[in-house]
Amino acid sequence: MSAVDFASFVDDLATQSGAAILPFFRTSLAATDKAPGGVFDPVTEADRASEVVMRQMIKSTFPEHGIIGEEYGSENEDAEFVWVLDPIDGTKAFISGLPLWGTLIGLTRNGRPCYGMMHQPFTRERFFGDGGVAKWRGPGGERILKSRACTSLKEATLSTTTPVMFEGRDKEAYQRVESLARLTRYGCDCYAYSMIAAGHMDVVIETKLKSYDIVALVPIVEGAGGVVTDWQGGSPANGGSIVACGDPRLHEQVLKLLNA
Repeated sequence: MSAVDFASFVDDLATQSGAAILPFFRTSLAATDKAPGGVFDPVTEADRASEVVMRQMIKSTFPEHGIIGEEYGSENEDAEFVWVLDPIDGTKAFISGLPLWGTLIGLTRNGRPCYGMMHQPFTRERFFGDGGVAKWRGPGGERILKSRACTSLKEATLSTTTPVMFEGRDKEAYQRVESLARLTRYGCDCYAYSMIAAGHMDVVIETKLKSYDIVALVPIVEGAGGVVTDWQGGSPANGGSIVACGDPRLHEQVLKLLNA
């Protein structure tokens, strides 16, 4: 079965997970810190409810598939097809009432990202792709996504969730890139990658990511004509330090700066 055959099922996952999340958004929902004593890493009942719904649907429809989820861990992760789920990417934005969060639904085949969706149920937007084509669907209809041409950092819009994530040499490497960018925006989480695919941003640089933070976004950016790798130019599927660019020529330039 090809990734395209899963598209309607992913739409169903998005619809049902969104229905589980929205009743909690912009309410007095409490957040639990998953890493007390360290960097604040919140999780909410909305995160848990969304992942439970998606896991139940996957197990019922594709019992032979594996699942990797942020909240409930991994099972059968050596299967040919593995679903990689982040019920709310951008939980800090979520608990702050900001709509810069989304549900990430990724699918890998033999370890390679082959289909992904970023669903923002509050704005009713879906960004999705299979690595060959990427599309947006929302209140205004549906359209094909295309990243924009940008060969120079002097003309580029750069994003990272927060510069605080970078430490030591990683911080120095990131600052080499940011110092040359025309514009930098923080706090966009998965939305920044979607904006690369939509042609509004040019570079996203992050570190300390998990697979569920990035797998769903790879086929979207690549389907729009962009590139996503780790900082050494390798596969981003396992997370770590990630760089995404809308223009492959810019990606080469950024990799050189990160590894200078």
